[in-house]
Order: sequence, then C-alpha cells, then structure tokens
Amino acid sequence: MTDSDFKATRQRILTYAKQHWQLFGAAIGMFIIGSAVEPVVPWLFKKLLDSGFQDGLDYPLWMVPVVVIGLFLVRGLANYAGNFTMNYATSAVVLSMRQDLMRALVHADASVFTRLSSGQLVAKVVNEPQSASSILGSTAIGVIRDFFTLVFLVAYLFYLNWQLTLLAFISMPLLAISVRLIRKRLQRIGHAAYHGNQRLVRTVDDNARAWRVVRTFDAADFEMRRFDEQALHQRRMLMKQVSASSLITPTTQVIAAIGVSFILMLALHQASQGGATVGEFVSFLTALLMTISPLRHLTDVIQPLNSAMITLTGAFQLFDAKLERDDGQRIMQTCQGGIDFKDAWVHYEGAPSPALQGFNLRIAPGQTIALVGASGAGKSTVVNTLLRFSELSQGRIELDGTPITELKLASLRQHFAVVSQDIILFDGTVAENVAYASKTPVDRRRVEECLRAANLWTFVSEQPSGLDTEIGTNGSKLSGGQRQRLAIARALYRDAAVWIFDEATSALDSESEAVIQRSIQSLRGSKTLILIAHRLSTIRNADQICVMSEGRIAEQGPHDALVERNGLYASLVRLQATT
Repeated sequence: MTDSDFKATRQRILTYAKQHWQLFGAAIGMFIIGSAVEPVVPWLFKKLLDSGFQDGLDYPLWMVPVVVIGLFLVRGLANYAGNFTMNYATSAVVLSMRQDLMRALVHADASVFTRLSSGQLVAKVVNEPQSASSILGSTAIGVIRDFFTLVFLVAYLFYLNWQLTLLAFISMPLLAISVRLIRKRLQRIGHAAYHGNQRLVRTVDDNARAWRVVRTFDAADFEMRRFDEQALHQRRMLMKQVSASSLITPTTQVIAAIGVSFILMLALHQASQGGATVGEFVSFLTALLMTISPLRHLTDVIQPLNSAMITLTGAFQLFDAKLERDDGQRIMQTCQGGIDFKDAWVHYEGAPSPALQGFNLRIAPGQTIALVGASGAGKSTVVNTLLRFSELSQGRIELDGTPITELKLASLRQHFAVVSQDIILFDGTVAENVAYASKTPVDRRRVEECLRAANLWTFVSEQPSGLDTEIGTNGSKLSGGQRQRLAIARALYRDAAVWIFDEATSALDSESEAVIQRSIQSLRGSKTLILIAHRLSTIRNADQICVMSEGRIAEQGPHDALVERNGLYASLVRLQATT
C-alpha cells in the first residue's frame, strides 16, 4: 500500500460521505452546540470569583444551579443528538460500501477468485467496511467534538489575554513534528499487521473448508503450528502498534506541559503585578488546562485512524480488481444449441504453453459430444471459454452462428446449464435452490417435476417441510448423491439449450451415476450435450467422442470407430478395463 493508495481511499470515503452530507452536517452542528458550552464553565468561575467573593452577588443564588444544570443539559442533549446522527450516517455509508463492494465482487474477473480466498472476500465485503467505518465514525465524533471545544476554548483565552494565548503556540511545531514521525511508523507497522491478518484469515478459511482433509491426514497439529505462527506474528505487529501509539499521549502531554508551564509562570507574574483579577486568573488557568484534554484526544486518534484507513484501502482493492469483460451488445432470445470453435487459442498468463492450440470443433444442435483426455489436455478450458470465464487469445467461438463475444454475458449464459463435479448449492430451501435466480415467481409444480426427473422427489416428499426443507450451507444436510441430483434439478428448471456435464459422475456411487446417465439419455436429441469425463463408460453413447491432447483434438469419432482405430482412445479404454 502506497501513499497514492491512501489518497484514493480518502477520496472514496469523501465520495460516500458526500452522499449523506445533510446527516453529517446536522451531526457537526450538534457537536458545535455542545462544544460552545465548554468555555462557559471558566467564564462562570470568573463571574463567581469577581462578583460573588468581592462586592456581593448581583444575581439571585437559585440561578447558579439552574444555569449550571441547564448548560450541562444542553451539552448532553447536543452530544447525544450528534452521536446518534453521526452513527446513523455512518451506518448508511457502510451499507453503500457493502453494496458497491458486493457489486464489484459479482462482476469481478475469474482471476480475483483464484487470488483471494473466500474468507478474505467475505472479510472485504462484510467485516472490513463495518469495523473500519465504526472506527472512523467514533474517531470523527471525537475529532469534531474536541476540535470545536479547542476552538471555543482558545477563542475564550484570546478574549481574556491574547498575549499569553499566543505563547501557547510556541510548542506546536515540536508537537507536529513528533506526531508526524510516530504516524509514519504506525503506517508502516499497520501495513504489516493488515497483511498478517489476511494470512491469518486464509489459514482459518483453509481449515474451515478442508476440515475433512485435515482430519483425514491427521494434520491438526500441523495446522495448529501454522495458525500459531501466523497468530504470534499478528500479535507482535499489534504490540508494535500499541508501543508506537502509546508514545503519542506522553509525548503530547510533555510538550503541552512545556508550553503550559511557561504560560502559567507569566500569568502568575501578571497577577502578582495587579494586571489581572483573581477571577480572570482562575478563569484563564481553568480554560488553559481544559485545552489539554481535547488536544490529547486529537493526537490519540492517529492510531485508530491509521488502522481504519489501511483496512479500507485493503477492502477497496476490490474496486480496482479486473472486471469481467462484458462488451457484447447483442441479445439472443432463443437458442438452438449449435456451437462452432474456429481455430481457438487460449494462453493463460504465466503458463509455459497454451491451454488450447488451434482448437476446432463443430457441434450441431441436439448433438452429444464427449471430451476425454489426460488432466491438462484442455477439456475444462473448452468449457471456460464457451462460458467466457476465460478469453480467447486468438480465434472465435460461435453460438448458432453468432460470435459469443458479440453477445451480452447474461444473454450468452442463460442458454447453458452446467452440472459439475464440484457442486455448489446455496443456504436455503430445496425449492429456492431448484429455482435459483429465476426471474419469475417460483413455480412449485415445475420444481416438483424437475425433482422427479432428477430422482430426488421421493427424498424431498418424505421430509416434514417438503420443498421448504432447509439444505444447510452448500447442501451440508444432503448426501453427495442428493447434492448432485439437486444440481441436476436446478439445471432442468433452467431449461437451457446446451447442457454441460463436467465430471458430473466422478465422485458418485453407482446408483447416483445411473440417475445422471438416465438424465443424459432423456436429454439426448432435444438438447446439445457436452460431456467431460474420465470414466469412459459414461460417454460410450455420445454421437462424437473427442480425445484431447495438448489443447488439440487428437482423435474424434463414435466409440466403436475409435476403438477399431486402435489409437489413443483405444489405449485409454484398455487402461480403464484393467484398473
């Protein structure tokens, strides 16, 4: 994080604040009213000492408690109103930040999700805006209140004795230099602490996601050592922050004491020479001492303010992340499912060789195509480029004769249904997951039909809540086969022209695999099917089987023809037959 990052963060914060300037203005107004009461206290001391103890009272005694209580009541009400309004405005800013960060997340390029863990992304959207904005809000309250208190007290001091008040500013340059040096150190340590916290979040996220793997490998002690190392580093950074920030208060107090001591000495000298009354002296001294507290508070905000800025700078990095390209302008209302890859090349950044090299494949509407080959042959890249999760370096892909780059992403993807090995479900009910993201009200009858087709209706109908049964986080309350079948029902509800089965049966039992095989057979002819599988038994009936190697199609044809050719596909069949 550089100074330019901090500058950009400050600008973004101001942009959000301007959206609610009326609320912030009202809060500042309340704090000004509360701060204006502060100089009245030393003024009362002067009035009491000069009139009450010398020539007798020139006002009734009952006015004293009334005025004092009234002043503190006004200050209390003003500060309460200011606090409430400021926090109301801050919460509105947090809401706007979260909405914009979530909008940036859902439109971010695929590379963002490979660079940042899910835990980090959750923290950037949910936790960091709240914690940082809460700190900034409370800091703003303190700064506004203390700043205007200081302004009114200094104005009163000038009114009493402008010569002595000017002397108070002698120590200000020294104070500014000290605070600046400490702030720079806090900024350096804060960067290290933030990145250390990100690593800690990553470690916890790994263990939350992969708890089965951790326990299977008996890696609890290993993960605890890894966590302890990160947590200890984070603690060291925290203590360095505490050490640096703790220097601010004694430093400002000592420097302020230097100025106050000289002013106090001169004030006593003036009083001894008859240049000031007892009331004026006590009033000046009281107001002067009252300035120390807000001055100290103003310097104490450096550390939390610095931490909040670092946190928000990290969260705002989502705004600067690469966006998914969506420069197409055309909308395809209906789709037959014809796909044509023409000399397609894909070269991932940092990869030694292209993932696709001159890939050519024509799929007729309603045709069933299978992609097989070793890991890294380019099968998943074919799917990713078709859905535009990855961009072509060269060549083109057409859907029903239209280049997919000319289509809006939403228009392109609405014609695809994907069932993969890595099933992603959402925390909610069975019906909500089947009709996920439907732009029309949920058709419960259609949901039931899709569940029946996916052979999951018997299970759902036996549940007390039926379609409204909660499935848990990512379907944690379901078995692996049930999760896969629910994903098929979701795809059926979408009723897309092109279906992609990406290793959909690789981790399933025989019964669940048979369900998916029946689903594939029921769709043949009416939908364009793209099957990616390592199990060759699942793709024997495909119209065309494409054997991929090094980003190209090495062999292509029906199962029997490829076996007779006795080439790469035949060797894969023999290999699986012996294992």
